[in-house]
Amino acid sequence: MTVLAVTEHRRGDLRDVSFEIVTAGRELADELGTDLSLAVIGGDVDGFADELNRDGVDTIYTIAEGEEFNHGIYMQTIEQLHAELDPTALLLPNTVNGLDYAPAVAGRLGLPIVTDVIGLEDGGVVEVIREQYGGKVETTYDIDAEQYALTIRPTEWPMAEEAGDAAIEAFEVDIDEDAIGTTVNGFEEVSGGDVDITEADVLVSVGRGIDEEENLPLVEALADALGATLSSSRPIVDNGWLPQNRQVGQSGKVVTPDVYIAIGISGAVQHVAGMKGSDTIIAINTDPNAPIFDIADYGIVDDLFEVVPEIIEAFGGEAPDV
Repeated sequence: MTVLAVTEHRRGDLRDVSFEIVTAGRELADELGTDLSLAVIGGDVDGFADELNRDGVDTIYTIAEGEEFNHGIYMQTIEQLHAELDPTALLLPNTVNGLDYAPAVAGRLGLPIVTDVIGLEDGGVVEVIREQYGGKVETTYDIDAEQYALTIRPTEWPMAEEAGDAAIEAFEVDIDEDAIGTTVNGFEEVSGGDVDITEADVLVSVGRGIDEEENLPLVEALADALGATLSSSRPIVDNGWLPQNRQVGQSGKVVTPDVYIAIGISGAVQHVAGMKGSDTIIAINTDPNAPIFDIADYGIVDDLFEVVPEIIEAFGGEAPDV
């Protein structure tokens, strides 16, 4: 018996969710009383395996097929790994790539699947937690199956950090080239791809409270004064005031900066889902009952047009007239 977790990489780097799925996988393996296996598919598999050799991992299987993600290769590889290892649980990242192949793999293998899992509980049987109704309700599911698949939401588990002594084994797969329906020709960032908000240490995020596009230079000046990166909630992107790659939330990007400053953002569950993993959250809003204050470490109930200029000047910047 084993728990098999599939890791993820992009453009030569392991993604954070790969280390988070190690933590989730070890937690589940402990509940089941079994070991934890990782699969590394494509790219620099040997280098990735060394990075992923963390405490709690028993075996890392490397599959040297392809460089970037390819649906057909992942499908065939996971099917063959599953046939060889016969795992009780298959853990997959709840990411754009993971959700591309997870339902197809589960369907092909005849496995029940629970997506977007945010927690695990030990209630005598394996129980998983996921959100419903836009994050308003948490639901616990009992897994009544001998084998199953789960997709793990990024940022819900801490990244595994301590070095381990896992066995590293090359796994040979027999890829049917005729069954691969797509070819990866390159990688293009979305508009404004020069900025990746997921890599920022400090984010200044703006919401509908800014009122008009003409007021955006105010928060841009704050970001400049703090050496921060500008991000936003969905209404700002929907209005066309900032590009899609700046959006934080369920339909945007999940971010985990050291400091997240929410300016004029009410804190709808869709937005909170994308930033609640931030180390320190600071909120500025005129509404004392705004949901953002429920998760904020520091809150300022005041007019952003009064507060932001003072912060800019305190950090040596110059607030524009808006």
